[in-house]
Formats: sequence, C-alpha cells, structure tokens
Amino acid sequence: MNRRSFINKSVISSVGVAGFAHTQGHIFKGHEAESKTFNLDFAFHDGMFKNHGGEKFVDQIKWAHDQGFRSIEDNGMMSRSVAQQEEIGNLLVKLNMKMGVFVLTSDSWHWKMSLTTGKKEFIDRMKNDCFTAIEVAKRVNAKHITVVPGNYDRSLSVDMQTANVVEALKIASDILEPQGLVMVLEPLSDNPDLFLRFSHQTYMICKAVSSPACKILYDIYHMQKNEGNLIRNIDLTWEEIAYIQIGDNPGRKEPTTGEINYSNVFKHIHSKGYKGVYGMEHGKSKEGKEGEIALINAYRSVDVVK
Repeated sequence: MNRRSFINKSVISSVGVAGFAHTQGHIFKGHEAESKTFNLDFAFHDGMFKNHGGEKFVDQIKWAHDQGFRSIEDNGMMSRSVAQQEEIGNLLVKLNMKMGVFVLTSDSWHWKMSLTTGKKEFIDRMKNDCFTAIEVAKRVNAKHITVVPGNYDRSLSVDMQTANVVEALKIASDILEPQGLVMVLEPLSDNPDLFLRFSHQTYMICKAVSSPACKILYDIYHMQKNEGNLIRNIDLTWEEIAYIQIGDNPGRKEPTTGEINYSNVFKHIHSKGYKGVYGMEHGKSKEGKEGEIALINAYRSVDVVK
C-alpha cells in the first residue's frame, strides 16, 4: 500500500477546545480528526507532538504520520545511541517517511571559536565529526547535515575568517561529497557571537567552496530577523539553497503567529520547483494537546494547494 496516499481516520483525545478550523480538506472538530497528507513536506522535531504521541520520539512519529506529516528533523541525532538511530531509521522506512537535517557535531551547535580561526585542532575535530556523521546518515537515511562554522574571532579580519571557513569546508566537502551528503550552512540570528549571519554571506562561502556538498540552509525565521526582504533574498541566493526551515517572527512559533506571510512565501518557494523538506524548527504558541492541534491547523492554513 502506498502510505503517502493513505488517509487515516484517528481518534484524538479531548483537548478542551471545540470547533477547530476546517482548512484544505483537513478537519479538527470535536475529538475526531480526518487526516490528509500535506502538499509541502513539513518535518517536525522530537517533543513537538509528545502530548498526543507520547514521550518516545518513535511514538510521536507514528502519531504525526497519521496526521499527514511525512518527514522529521532531529538536531541531536548524532548524540543518540546507535540503537535509537536504527530504530528511528527503520520506522521511517516502514512509514515511507524522510529524514531531514541533523547537526554535524557531537556535543553542541558549533565548534566554539572554531573554523573561523583556521586552527588545526578544530579542522581535525570537524573531520572526525564528518566521518561519524556518514555512519549516522546511513542509519537514518539522511542527506542533509546542518553546519554552523562557529564564533566570530575578533583577533582576525572578516576576510581572513572567511578564508579560513572556506578552506575548512573544502576539506569537509571532500569527505562528504563522495557519500552523497550535503552540508547546509545555517546563518543564525539568536547568538550575536556567531560568524555566519546573512544569506549573501553564506552564498559567497558556498560559491568559494564550489561543491555540491556545501549549500545553504535558509531558515526563514533567522533571515527575517537578520535581513528581511525574504522573497527577494531567496531569489538572489536560490542557486545555493538546498534546505528550508520555518519559524514565525516575533516569538519563533508556528506560521500565522507572527508577521511573516507564510502563505505567500511558501507559494513562491513552491513555484520555484522546490520539492525538499521544510523543517519546523520552532516552538508552539499554546501548551498541551491544544497547542499541538493549533500547530497542525496553522500548517493546514498555509500549505500550498496543488
């Protein structure tokens, strides 16, 4: 049976709210939900549906699949045990679901004062993490790996730091490219110490590395905060964008809770032919089961119509 076309009727426990929205053929009304696969490939994180699915990520995956989701993300996948990685990977195969990004580092978002410095100790650590990530990617059938080059080094010029980052990422690309893996560089907004902050900056680095294994992760939330003008900047850097993440601003919650017109942004990205994963890297505007249903309804309201 083709599970992507399967429509599952499931019972949802009482959430203390009534008359949920009916959007694009998906109904949340009373305690019954009629599920439909999303047209865009939205990917949720561990904990996002724990009130309905349970504490275990694999149980959340099963529940979310019944609600129409077909992908997951897991920033901390490299820190999970081999047994956990294999359990998640096997379940994704069984449900015909995709694995989105996980972060290329074993203990934190970045290698502290890292690739910007050009120091051998950080290059060696990056190389070791790349080899580990290859094995993790095989277990969960992943293709994209998030990379954050590290902190701004105030002892070096911006140009020298950029050159150091480019040379380090060329080394990583030589390791990952033969495996069919893609580093997606993520410019961020929430930590002022981080070096990588803008889409055009990331675009320049990707052009300099010049490898299919080094591309941009365009996180709409971060880019709205750092530079705005989303559709224009997406167009300018499109050639190097390989992955999209989501979060509304302010608040970094689900779409429709902030200022970003996600209906228009998603339509534009979809019109450009993007068929990849959209990572749901954000919190929820409401707590408990009510918040999980509100999140699903928000995504129904901004999903593209085919």
